Amino acid sequence: MGPTDLARLQFAGTTAIHWLFVILTMGLVPLVAVLHTRAALTRDPAKKAVLERATRFWGQLYVINYAVGIVTGLVMEFQFGLSWSGLSAFAGNVFGAPLALETLIAFFAESTFLGMWIFGWSRLRAGVHVTLIWLVALTAYASAYWILVANGFMQHPVGHEVREGTAYLTDFGALLTNSSALMALFHLSLGALTTGGVFVAGISAYHFARGTEETSLFRTSLRLGLWVAMIASFFVVVVGDLQIPILERTQPMKAAVLEGSGVAEAQARLVAEHGPGDYVPWQGTMRFSMDAMTLIGNTVSTITFLAVILLWKDRLVRWRPLAWLMTAMIPFPFLASVGGWVVREVGRQPWLVYGELTVDDAVSHVSTTAFAVSCTVFLAVFVALAAVNWTLITRFVRRGPDAVQLGATDPLPLPLPDDEAGGRPLDTAVL
Repeated sequence: MGPTDLARLQFAGTTAIHWLFVILTMGLVPLVAVLHTRAALTRDPAKKAVLERATRFWGQLYVINYAVGIVTGLVMEFQFGLSWSGLSAFAGNVFGAPLALETLIAFFAESTFLGMWIFGWSRLRAGVHVTLIWLVALTAYASAYWILVANGFMQHPVGHEVREGTAYLTDFGALLTNSSALMALFHLSLGALTTGGVFVAGISAYHFARGTEETSLFRTSLRLGLWVAMIASFFVVVVGDLQIPILERTQPMKAAVLEGSGVAEAQARLVAEHGPGDYVPWQGTMRFSMDAMTLIGNTVSTITFLAVILLWKDRLVRWRPLAWLMTAMIPFPFLASVGGWVVREVGRQPWLVYGELTVDDAVSHVSTTAFAVSCTVFLAVFVALAAVNWTLITRFVRRGPDAVQLGATDPLPLPLPDDEAGGRPLDTAVL
């Protein structure tokens, strides 16, 4: 492998692993917010208790995924300077601002709101506390938007002009409304909600399959997860199809490969526009990824639709094989989302900024040995973090709601010693 191949392998591997954290974060937090809102609004003490325990159970799984995932996110943007200095030099003036805004939102605003929500149990008014988790959800999707603004420019560069080999931003509005970014955001959001819904429904079904006594809690979670997954998985397929006309207009080679025709014509057109070269991406990889994403998406949509029908009279959870089937579905949306990412990124090769900067021109001038060491270390760390994340999630899932620590009531303080001078307890206000 040469330096370029190692740089691509490192970025592809770390991004794919990081993406598994991101899509679960985006998919799970709205469901936690819905449960918390219902808990705050209901006046039935029994229902309120169930909904609060459900909020804390799913909230703890979300916090674990977020806490470990944010470590992987710290590395991603550094790679632009470490491995892809040519990209930073060419397009840094354009997508530097979106990346900076994403960092501010994800690592400051979102983290701050989440921290206040975590430590706000029994300390904040219900309305304020619920508002915080919705702000966490809002900033999560805002963070995704800014990332896709930067990525959308690489897919379809707009709102700029090139002077002396460097891109300069000329139309910020065009950058923000880039169709390659907005349509991808809709597709991503629906895919994330599908992932979150299947995750919640699958874990709820798992507890029913094991004969849980927490039937009220997991029945509520199962219904919420299935309804969200069913609706989102239907529309994610629809929005995916809506991206085809955009690809035909902005990336004709990618569209030709996915359609299975017109590749030679697209190659000839690109040679005429940009000079000699091979402009055909890895067709086998793209088609396999696209077929896998489509097959999984349609399967999830069909199964969740049938599962919603089987919710009637608890038929879904009374027959254990169906409950285990729902549990086995948990990895499917993750696999589909990785397939979609492969199609999006591999399909624009050999360009890093489509039509303007190739991968070979963007890679840093670093030795093969340095790239090999960097690739090995980064991938090893990311795999270890992913293993830690899913080990923790699995452990808390198996233990169930009784093991939840998020929002647990603080232990009673120990009695304070008497004040030797006055023979009375010390003033806690002074302490």
